[in-house]
Amino acid sequence: MEFVALGKTGLKVSRLCLGCMTYGSPKWRDWILGEEDARPFFRRAVEAGINFFDTADVYSIGASEEVTGRALREYAGSRESYVLATKVFMPMGNSPNQGGLSRKHILHAIDNSLKRLGHDYVDLYQIHRFDPSTPMEETIDALHDVVKAGKARYIGASSMYAWQFAQYLAKADAAHKTRFVSMQNHYNLVYREEEREMIPLCIAEGIGVIPWSPLARGFLAGNRKRGEQAGANAETARAKSDEFAHQMYYDDSDFDVVDAVSAIAARRGVSNAQVALAWLLHKPGVTAPIVGASKPHHLDEAIKAVSLKLEPDEIRALEKPYRPHRVLGHR
Repeated sequence: MEFVALGKTGLKVSRLCLGCMTYGSPKWRDWILGEEDARPFFRRAVEAGINFFDTADVYSIGASEEVTGRALREYAGSRESYVLATKVFMPMGNSPNQGGLSRKHILHAIDNSLKRLGHDYVDLYQIHRFDPSTPMEETIDALHDVVKAGKARYIGASSMYAWQFAQYLAKADAAHKTRFVSMQNHYNLVYREEEREMIPLCIAEGIGVIPWSPLARGFLAGNRKRGEQAGANAETARAKSDEFAHQMYYDDSDFDVVDAVSAIAARRGVSNAQVALAWLLHKPGVTAPIVGASKPHHLDEAIKAVSLKLEPDEIRALEKPYRPHRVLGHR
């Protein structure tokens, strides 16, 4: 496993981050793995050298944090040996103050997350989305206090417009408050709109990029067919019930991209997933894609992708079929 700095911090993370949305309670989504089924994935990740783990309070309404925290305490060694990230913003109840990025919710949410995780601190505390109803200054001030209280080492953000993230950075700098060090954004071979503004901003500002949905919710695996209904022939429970993926992908140009991935994968004798992840790992600014795994081979293929080096002509072939998309993933 390779390790790199997260942005311009001194924090070293593996080139892959294990996304823990898949682990928690099947009562939340039918494709979620319960704790006993989830544990082997954490063990395998640690054995492969992955030291970066990402969850969120909203995943399984807290159960993902509970499962993740227990698994890391059992398998990942000393607290200094792994990097734990969680997120805040999504509603955790029906009260208007049980979500968003107000000072009240952030300070309440970090304590609840730490309690569920069974940890004294998280390494990376991220805002899950942009909150238009809360002044940026209020959010920045609350996150700064979370860091100064020792409950988080760094702060990060997730999908939003580049101008919004630029404002956060500028306001934090002007107030001499804790600065965001990472951006968790929607980025893969069939959704590359982040290359226009967000990724250049992150490179210029020294922000680590940790993309979510690097395989386009499994679309890039190559098992979907043009014109089929959402979930048809899918290999996982999540893909079978994933109407959201059907809304985001499935354009003809998206299938053209998958065809290019399949051609290179066949020539190299590897899986589509390995090629798609290897492409992402080649892209400027990308620190660590966040990979999900509900079957053992999902994680094994992701690990193999780290050592798969693509040639310039292969990268051009993968990128050529792309066509612009509307903004996807900010909500």
